[in-house]
Amino acid sequence: MPVPAISPIEASLIEVFSSIQGEGVLIGCRQVFVRFADCNLDCAYCDTPFHAGTEFSLETSPGSGRYRQVANPADLSDLERVLAEWQTRYPGLHHSLCLTGGEPLLHADILARWLPQLSADWPIYLETNGTLPNELVKVLPWTRWISMDLKSDATTGQATDWAAHADFIKVGGKKICQIKLVVGEQTSLAHVRQAAEFVAAQGVAAPLILQPCMAKGKMTINGTTLLELQATAAEVYPDTRLIPQVHPLLQIS
Repeated sequence: MPVPAISPIEASLIEVFSSIQGEGVLIGCRQVFVRFADCNLDCAYCDTPFHAGTEFSLETSPGSGRYRQVANPADLSDLERVLAEWQTRYPGLHHSLCLTGGEPLLHADILARWLPQLSADWPIYLETNGTLPNELVKVLPWTRWISMDLKSDATTGQATDWAAHADFIKVGGKKICQIKLVVGEQTSLAHVRQAAEFVAAQGVAAPLILQPCMAKGKMTINGTTLLELQATAAEVYPDTRLIPQVHPLLQIS
């Protein structure tokens, strides 16, 4: 009897590269970033391309800054072999593998097929906008850490889906290592307090990270204002940390 063919595991990607984690609690840790195409939101401050093309960029060696173009959708089994080669050639270099986007949970069904094998060799760090709790369920068993954004209307230009965020935290539980709120010139003390009160109400142990908006490698909000925002949030959620993006300062991806 012929053996049924196993369908390939494919996904549309933007890029795959090695760099430091430039945000939040794992800042400075070296990671492999797998950036997935597509997003369910359209945040005003977003400067990351997420529309799929016919090809994606694959770094030729970790940290080289040199890329080759590979056809989309990507064969994730082929990519896994590349990642295994990187591990062999550069032992101990990478802390973990970061799934980012776009919004990687839009590919949850694909990830549910890929991650059981991949997570045996790579601790998985998920960066997500925290609005797709039902999709998180599909990948949670193979995810080590979750970095969740709070999408406040003050900076995104879209209404905050507090119910989806609450459901997401309930599903993610202790794997949520941080909840990140991007703050900018339009962020009021009332918005920050509302976000802090929301996080406090969820009973989560993760720190709330206030991350300043940046443009062309520079912050768009002054330090005095940032300290005031942190003080306001800390009144209701003491573990509030003010952490800017580091990779633009280092001029790396």
